[in-house]
Amino acid sequence: MPVAKIVPVILAGGSGTRLWPASRDAFPKQFQPLVGELSTDQQTLKRVAAGDLFDDPVVVTSDAFRFFARRQASDVGVNATVVLEPARRDSAAAMAAAAAFVEKTRPGSVVMALAADHVVLDDEIFRDAVRLGLEAASVGKIVVFGLVPTEPKTAYGYINPGKPLDGNEDLCLVEAFVEKPNASTALDYMRKGFLWNSGNFLFRADRMVDELALYAPDIMEVAARAVDRASEDIGFWRLDEASFSEARKTSIDYAVIEKTREIAVVKGRFRWSDVGAWDAIWQVSDKDESGNALHGDAVAIASKDCLIHSSGILTTVVGAEDLLVVATPDAVMVAPRDRAQDVKTLVDTLKAKGRPEATIHRRDYRPWGYLESVDAGARFAVKRIVVDPGGVLSLQRHLHRSEHWVVVNGTASIQIDTQPERIVTINESVYVPLGTVHRLSNKGRIPLELIEVQTGSYLGDDDIERLDDVYSRP
Repeated sequence: MPVAKIVPVILAGGSGTRLWPASRDAFPKQFQPLVGELSTDQQTLKRVAAGDLFDDPVVVTSDAFRFFARRQASDVGVNATVVLEPARRDSAAAMAAAAAFVEKTRPGSVVMALAADHVVLDDEIFRDAVRLGLEAASVGKIVVFGLVPTEPKTAYGYINPGKPLDGNEDLCLVEAFVEKPNASTALDYMRKGFLWNSGNFLFRADRMVDELALYAPDIMEVAARAVDRASEDIGFWRLDEASFSEARKTSIDYAVIEKTREIAVVKGRFRWSDVGAWDAIWQVSDKDESGNALHGDAVAIASKDCLIHSSGILTTVVGAEDLLVVATPDAVMVAPRDRAQDVKTLVDTLKAKGRPEATIHRRDYRPWGYLESVDAGARFAVKRIVVDPGGVLSLQRHLHRSEHWVVVNGTASIQIDTQPERIVTINESVYVPLGTVHRLSNKGRIPLELIEVQTGSYLGDDDIERLDDVYSRP
């Protein structure tokens, strides 16, 4: 068994529109606590936390999510390197860049590539499966994790396992990959011993680079160039945009996995779900005696086999069966459980109608904390602003609005024009006139919370002229 630890690579750039209204483009599912108290990204990070088996992870995500990724890792005590994709190019380009990055920074390493939005309910059984696949990966095999099916799922691809390796029935060569089946075919696959394809892999970084160079040389070439030209940006590694954007969009399955001869499969016996839609959330959730899965401020009476997922508002269901009810402060979605896949069509419809709720939440996360819309009218907007300890907003001014700030918790440090910095505490307020250069920061040890009232002729977020920003935003 090799001495070197496995480098986890967490792919965290997806959007998850089938989990609307909780998951939206601006705050996708992998960063939200949809199952349990931690987000699936955080659950994944903890599952592969540095220790005897794993090294510090690499998180690959988009520029828009860079601060989410770093903060969520920090909140669970994980030291993660965050690599930024400058454009969405599907999993082949992401995997190519990740393999090249690991080979460049930690040469000779074995990589565990994991999706940030999957749920695993048996962490130790998962790690046993990783240990089983490690020796095969270290000698050059690409190891895919297949799951022993518990039911004839039609939403997953399947793997036909072939000849066992080293006489172990739980580690086999791959005979074939097959696409998502219909119900009768899925049942036939189960009877024949096929496995669900989890889309998670274990491989030596240099082997993945070689296989990509063989089967998808155009992708590997631009991904390697993007890594070679990557630049460090306030603690993030930013792939070269011009190079990475040349990569064609395709999955790692089509690019390499279904073509390579160096492929093996571990039969995973841990409980797993890709939580691709709300019915999957219901399946992996704890349920009451009537089969209802309740998340957040939710109550069900005389109801059976429902999912009620509420964030921010009391949500109640009476006399219902097999329903999905998802409530956020600005949107509610109700659908039969067997229509969960249609939520994506709903989101597409909302986008076509120009509804902002399709893509953004009332709560908008920033590097320093978040702001949340409370109310708005023709010439005013009310927002709740929370600044983390140590958080610093940009030095800025507005050309079309003035602002009133009332501190309700913590202590604010406020700079206005050339005046000396002011300390403002609970129940105190500040007026920031239109056109005034100003900055807000939290130098205290607890979160700073304030209410902001904006008034003016134009209140859009683009009415911000940043003069200085510690987070290097434009």
